[in-house]
Amino acid sequence: MPNQTTPVAATRQFADFAAALTYDALPDNVREALTIFLLDYLRVASLGQRMPWSAWATNLAREQGGSQHATVLFSQDRTDPERATFVNSTYAGSIDADDVHVGSMLHPGCIVISAALAIGEARGLSGERILTAIAAGYENMIRIGLAIQPSHFKRGFQSTATCGGFGAATAAASLLFRGKDRAQRIAETIGLVASFSGGLTQFYHSGSTVKRIHAAHAAGEGVHAALLAEAGFTGPTDILEGQDGFARAYADGHDFDKGLAGIGSTWRLLETAIKPHASSARVLSAIEATAALCSEHQLSAADIKAIRVGIPKIILGRLTVNEPKDIQAAQMSLPFCMAMVIARGKDLPPGFTMNVDDFEAALADAAVMTISKRVECVLDPEAERVSTEQSVGAKVTLVLNNGNTVERFIEAPKGSASRPFTTDDHVARFKQEMLKRYALPQVETLLHEIGSFAQVGNPDRLLQLLNSRT
Repeated sequence: MPNQTTPVAATRQFADFAAALTYDALPDNVREALTIFLLDYLRVASLGQRMPWSAWATNLAREQGGSQHATVLFSQDRTDPERATFVNSTYAGSIDADDVHVGSMLHPGCIVISAALAIGEARGLSGERILTAIAAGYENMIRIGLAIQPSHFKRGFQSTATCGGFGAATAAASLLFRGKDRAQRIAETIGLVASFSGGLTQFYHSGSTVKRIHAAHAAGEGVHAALLAEAGFTGPTDILEGQDGFARAYADGHDFDKGLAGIGSTWRLLETAIKPHASSARVLSAIEATAALCSEHQLSAADIKAIRVGIPKIILGRLTVNEPKDIQAAQMSLPFCMAMVIARGKDLPPGFTMNVDDFEAALADAAVMTISKRVECVLDPEAERVSTEQSVGAKVTLVLNNGNTVERFIEAPKGSASRPFTTDDHVARFKQEMLKRYALPQVETLLHEIGSFAQVGNPDRLLQLLNSRT
């Protein structure tokens, strides 16, 4: 049973951690992970920048103007740090291809990196300081999410939107504030952003494009809160655990002892998964299992009589809708994702990925929806047993028209903490996307700049390369 007598110091402990953190204190594997996160963030932002809702966000920022202190990715546009954070987080966080922490049910990179880059650029701060702020933002965002799940999700909140502000606020305040009162100022920033938290999951049922900007809103408000704190405003420094604070308002139970356990020595950011597909992290094992069966047995939809997938209880409901209403719902639908794979069947290319445009095309294909309706989702004790705060398992069973049955069980999908992509994988994925924008020499230079980001005096060179076509 979660601990209901939370330490009064929970909010301050998160602030103290961020205030004390230095780049030198980061273990090598954390530093390596930060480089991978930055690489994947830019890859996904490049994909997302081409979406129609990204144009809406970009145009709105242009209309509103701003201080011109921060860059909008992949363009010559400049605006103020809050608007730049919002737009860049829309790019990186709107297509469900961004990194994810499964247990806390949130996407840290699109939020934290957008905020840290915007403030870091605006204030001319070093790569080391920006990466340290990113590490602090990831940790606090993930750990606060873990402390209030799963009741937070069950009550209808999307934690990327509600807890994302804590990650952005931590990163931004870590960069803005120095001196002996640094921890106090970070705590006050966390206290401010909590009042701006929001993000409901009615879109699972009714559709809409609101989830496309859930991350962006949280990221922008985190930066806004840090700038408000710099201007003189304060928020309650017991906002997380207080009697009328965040946890009491947003969850039926909370456990900040769990959220704070090992902070500064055990790095929960290392549990972050990198996605192979633009879909819910909890359906990736089913996608992988289905693809393996279709490829290995050279199956097409016409060969399959029945489709069953064994799942853990956490998936049942919002992620098992057989007839999704729109692209967003399709990306969150395990049956529809499996149907997309089966529709392509034995024609799947090696290392295939499903992006937003694939879901759009699949929704227009009546054959895919027909297959999706046939997918039966059943609770499976083995899938339940292997599912953790890092990944979710699945058992896919296909009954064939020839009387045979084939089955594949995936404990954890490719890209999860226990089965990570290699560095070569990440570089290949980055190149594949960036070569759509830039010539190979510029892509190679970008890779060098990302790999040596800790050594640079400010992020200007990287951002200029991203915004140049030469």
